[in-house]
Amino acid sequence: MIEAIRDAMAVMMERDDRVVVFGQDVGFFGGVFRCTEGLQKRFGETRCFDTPISETGIVGIAVGMAAYGLRPVSEIQFADYMYPAYDQIVSEAARLRFRSAGDFSAPLVVRMPCGGGIFGAQTHSQSPEALFTHVCGLKTIVPSNPNDAKGLLIAAIEDDDPVIFLEPKRLYNGPFDGHPDRPVVPWSKHDLGEVPDGYYAVPIGKAAIRRAGSAVTVLAYGTMVHVAEAAAGETGVDAEIIDLRTLVPLDIETIVTSVEKTGRCVVVHEATRTSGFGAELAAEVQERCFYHLETPVRRVTGWDTPYPHAQEWDYFPSPQRVGQALLQAMDPLL
Repeated sequence: MIEAIRDAMAVMMERDDRVVVFGQDVGFFGGVFRCTEGLQKRFGETRCFDTPISETGIVGIAVGMAAYGLRPVSEIQFADYMYPAYDQIVSEAARLRFRSAGDFSAPLVVRMPCGGGIFGAQTHSQSPEALFTHVCGLKTIVPSNPNDAKGLLIAAIEDDDPVIFLEPKRLYNGPFDGHPDRPVVPWSKHDLGEVPDGYYAVPIGKAAIRRAGSAVTVLAYGTMVHVAEAAAGETGVDAEIIDLRTLVPLDIETIVTSVEKTGRCVVVHEATRTSGFGAELAAEVQERCFYHLETPVRRVTGWDTPYPHAQEWDYFPSPQRVGQALLQAMDPLL
């Protein structure tokens, strides 16, 4: 997945001189996860460069560059560090098209590694996607595999509005299924680890059905797609698993079609439960599919607490927790 993300930026930098990449340690060092390794050497220090440790400055200059006509791709080293930049993202990038009555736009991408599963503790494990989906003017993407990561990042760079691109760091090197005691499976052994060379784009706003089923619909994104697949396999529940891929815009048609077929829905995400994006998904399903639902919509999420270090796997939504929700969706008395 690291290589796919890097390749997406390289492809677009080659195709379009307006694309520039920058952030903390992304140039000479190649990024803390090596997602930008080699880009500075290939494209030069004016196209891929390091910035001071100032998230406000990183996004602020990205807004200025975008207004000027460039297509900046900035990196926040961890999503947990984006809070100083939140004002620039919300008040400037997201509002620029509106406040200028369409005279200016902000075609920028902010890349951020997110999520837990690597023992990063509370300041390196957060999943802040709901904070972005609440903001009008932003698009929010969370890929679950290398193939989508490359195609969605290319689409994000080409988009004329600001895009938040969240990269689940536990997926950088393999499709993690929520079992920390098992050997890491590399992407080379997964179908979606095969990434085409050159240019291709995955449409923003289109979900993918990762597992067809008829008993219950599971809505997930990022790492939780793989956890949900493991849970369905371990419980034997015939679950239809939808990988949302983009949260805003949301592919509501695919969701409604599936829930109307199955009559049940489970929402899974790693972020905090209260006001998490799962609450929006549950509300959408309830409003649009009420007369098709056989049981209440269920959520499996992180807990309402800072991400713990010592209790990482108690916080992380496990296949066991997801599996229990699948069973309860089939029989509420369980």
